[in-house]
Amino acid sequence: MTTGTHLSAWGGLPTYRFPVLDEETDDAARATAMRALPAPDAVAWRITVDCDDAEETWTEAFARFLDAVDPGRVRALVIGCWPEAFDSGPEEIFEAVAAARSRLTALRALFVGDITSEECEISWINQGTVTTLLDAFPALEELGVRGGQNLAFPAVRHENLRALTIQAGGLPAEVVRGVAASDFPSLRELELWLGTSDYGGDSEIDDLAPILAGDRLPSLTRLALRNSEAQDAVCAAVAAAPVVARLQELDLSMGVLTDDGIVALLGGQPLSHLKSLDLHHNYVSAEIGAHLTDTLTAAGVTVNIDADDADSYEDGDTVWRYVSVAE
Repeated sequence: MTTGTHLSAWGGLPTYRFPVLDEETDDAARATAMRALPAPDAVAWRITVDCDDAEETWTEAFARFLDAVDPGRVRALVIGCWPEAFDSGPEEIFEAVAAARSRLTALRALFVGDITSEECEISWINQGTVTTLLDAFPALEELGVRGGQNLAFPAVRHENLRALTIQAGGLPAEVVRGVAASDFPSLRELELWLGTSDYGGDSEIDDLAPILAGDRLPSLTRLALRNSEAQDAVCAAVAAAPVVARLQELDLSMGVLTDDGIVALLGGQPLSHLKSLDLHHNYVSAEIGAHLTDTLTAAGVTVNIDADDADSYEDGDTVWRYVSVAE
């Protein structure tokens, strides 16, 4: 998986880019574009500006958006690029969105950082304290974040959040601990891209322990611990994790997964109750991979163990293997 394209949908709705100010677009064309806007509740609105040479700030574009649509009907919002995202975080954006909470009464899905690798590499994206948005929107059901640099996620309690996704080339340990210490009684889906130490991914397996215990996640049915350079160790921890017994979907893909991780899964608790197990992008031998696949598909589990995009090379006696998304 890459971050080379923008989200095509969010919150169950297709994304729609709100028209930007462009010096090459005349006033008549701008007016036509504004008249052609879809219904406020029909799309996930992507508000974005140029990352390098924007005609306006993100907050200025957001202000135009609030004036152009009925914000009380907006269900999903996607925050795209802001000027110099590789140098500055989105704190002003968070403040602006939070300040509009009384107008965005129907908002249920929010994504922060829908920024492609061409615009800004994932590990260069500066983030901020995203729990500000959870505090501002107690009815929010879906939150996604891309970028781990300067990301903060202090422990919170949120009654209605159903899906949380954090994508990073390296997820800071403090973020993992913050998520693990949070209370999410309604959360059904949790997805963390743990990443590599080269890009700030300094969490350890013990940091995942509260997530794997599941005590604060009573409604969880999908767990994705992805993109880790320590994917074998993640598998070993998952193999004995209490939360697994109530999952329907388990995703351990995109990381440096080898035969050791598969052996740990096979030797752990039964996984035959799962609907799906995703292990794509891996360094697993054909024999071990086939054994796992045969064992679980016989029980009705859909297994994805495609390794086609995994990249490695040998340097003398050392074999270098890579996660799917790093820089």
